[in-house]
Amino acid sequence: MSEIKETYVDYLGYKTYCKIVTPDNPDPAKKPLLVLHGGPGDCHNYLLTYAKLADRANRQVVFYDQIGCGKSAIPHQEDDFYTYDLWANEFYTVREALGLDDIHLFGNSWGGMLGMYCMMRDDAGVNSFVINSSPVRIQTWLDEANRLLQYMPQDMQEALAEAERTGNYETPEAKAAADEYYKRHVVGFYEKDYPQFVTDSFAGVGECYMVMQGASEFVVTGKMKDWDIREGVKNIKVPCMALSGTDDEGTPYTIKEGVDLIPGCEWTLIQGAPHIANATHPDECLAAVEGFICKFD
Repeated sequence: MSEIKETYVDYLGYKTYCKIVTPDNPDPAKKPLLVLHGGPGDCHNYLLTYAKLADRANRQVVFYDQIGCGKSAIPHQEDDFYTYDLWANEFYTVREALGLDDIHLFGNSWGGMLGMYCMMRDDAGVNSFVINSSPVRIQTWLDEANRLLQYMPQDMQEALAEAERTGNYETPEAKAAADEYYKRHVVGFYEKDYPQFVTDSFAGVGECYMVMQGASEFVVTGKMKDWDIREGVKNIKVPCMALSGTDDEGTPYTIKEGVDLIPGCEWTLIQGAPHIANATHPDECLAAVEGFICKFD
């Protein structure tokens, strides 16, 4: 069995929580995989299935909770505290503190967005990058999310539209509609059936989600409303693979926009998988990630 070490890295006077999963017999030829979670505001737990690469591939896997999230929670901050550079600088700080100067990178959703932002800025020591269901343009993501809503039952569409108008997402009708959407396109399960590692992650969502995203999956009212890195990703030099699902809220159309712009980007599309594909298709995800990154050890 692999060894799990928990530690903290100092960052801006706070503590960034890190989890390092090391195999019993690490292969010295295998570079560590650093995993970036989504949100912004979730924590690492929902991606813990990727820790199995430690035993399956004899590769070290490292997770951390981004500042303001999970075990890296901090006191209330003014909105201007949260910026893309806040988390990008943390990424470099964590890597330096843990000696992760020669790695592979994985990012889910916002984590993939953060990873692309960092690779546009400084890609030193990153040998490959798996971008798991992450948009290069937020408006494409929103347009597709609202298209997916059109396949929902009419009463659920109306309940979510009413929630958008009133700002009240806590009505039984709105919660049932959101649960149905999450079952179809996000988690792959109804809330009552969530795997524990998903429940744990959602329970730790930080206030930064409201600052950056907003109250809804379907309208971005936060700072990410202007996210558009289509020009920037054309200059990414790290070998990249997009990973997404056919049933993903990050639809094939959304993901293709990035695949077409990132030089040489490969793409693995998992049949029937939602946004958190590793919750419903863990073996396919593990095989896809290891199959790609091992080419760049």
